[in-house]
Amino acid sequence: MFSGLKKMFGSEPKAAPPPAPAGENPSTSPATPPVPDAALPSGLAAFLCREPVFDRKNRPVGHLFRLRQTTSRAALQRALDQALLDTLLGAAETPAGLVFVPLGSDSLDLPAVDRIASANFILLVELAPDADGAALAARLGELAERGIRCGLFRQPKNPAFALAIGQAALGAIDVAASDPAAVRDFSAAIRGNRQQQLLFACGIDTLDDHQLCLQWHYDYLQGRFAASAPPRPAPAGGDPHKMLLLNLMRLVQGEAETAEIAEAMKHDPAVAFRILRYLNSPALGLTHRIDSLSHALIILGRQRLTRWLSVLIFSVRQPELGDWLLVEDALTRARLMELLGAQLLPGRSTDPLFLTGVFSCLDRLLHLPLDKALDAMPLADDVRAAVLERRGPYAELLAVAEACASLDPPRMEEAARQVGLDAETLNRALLAATAWAAEVTEHWE
Repeated sequence: MFSGLKKMFGSEPKAAPPPAPAGENPSTSPATPPVPDAALPSGLAAFLCREPVFDRKNRPVGHLFRLRQTTSRAALQRALDQALLDTLLGAAETPAGLVFVPLGSDSLDLPAVDRIASANFILLVELAPDADGAALAARLGELAERGIRCGLFRQPKNPAFALAIGQAALGAIDVAASDPAAVRDFSAAIRGNRQQQLLFACGIDTLDDHQLCLQWHYDYLQGRFAASAPPRPAPAGGDPHKMLLLNLMRLVQGEAETAEIAEAMKHDPAVAFRILRYLNSPALGLTHRIDSLSHALIILGRQRLTRWLSVLIFSVRQPELGDWLLVEDALTRARLMELLGAQLLPGRSTDPLFLTGVFSCLDRLLHLPLDKALDAMPLADDVRAAVLERRGPYAELLAVAEACASLDPPRMEEAARQVGLDAETLNRALLAATAWAAEVTEHWE
């Protein structure tokens, strides 16, 4: 339980691992090298986009990952599929939860597919116009025997679809490209197969479409519907729990004495309990038990306490769709800025970058303009300048983090160019940040 917390409070982040050569995994070498036609042309920028996937209870269960280029070229799909798998398999760690990977059916013979060892991976296969149904069914069956789950996108006009769908673990549909009757009929057909297949719906752009998919028993749901969910109403007078945490941050970052901070913490027993539990966990291996908040603050230090509090501010009891998106955005952009800062600003503390990322989302959390949300918060000048005015030494990295959340490849390319980042380095850092954010929220109670 404390593995994620231990990583959260490390003194400095490790830089994102250097890119592995194409087709190689640091932990496992492929039996055969990647085929020549699966290489991206030199200079082509392809950026990693990750989108949350929810279950029927509106809880996040994983992410759908794609590589998107600034100029669409259908002929490069196989190379993009190879590059996407190389990015995911070459990462030091992949995000907690399910990893949904869209691939063309022509890419199922790529060597990288045979290197997948995690049961968390689910391949979502889109049929090529000339797909061989019998060969595809055999390949899907072979992968299933090895524990690799595959979904097949609904393409009823493709002759291969009827031959291969029986070997797929999931039936998938693009809701944005389908009419409601097709969404309904596809669900009925898959559930009528009696093969315990699951249903995956992507491209759900509206809450009405989301409700339709719930009505027809879709298990996994992805799309912009979550962002259009109405925000949770702000409590009258503000959320007292969050107000207390913000006050603690003011004390920690100001000139308050340790005794004053410890006294303020007593007003939130949950925060005090979490700090003491963390410090006394086997993960830290302290030789003496910590029984007082004053002692805990000395051991923890103000920097790590600020980090702890900034993360806890975004914790929500019984979170809704919009809450999950806000939490993921805030923690991912904070960690991404920290990881990139370790590479681009060597020798400088990355804690201000983490706080810049977190505080840039504070207006959405508190339902206040940013200047009001940060009122009386004793932030460093560079952090305040980046968050409020988008200027100063942290502003460009904040622009990178915001661009990654936009799913807009041209915007990502321009932001990365401004700080001298190539697409591959940014992709690996984003994947590491996503994994960290997922692990931290997975251990919330």
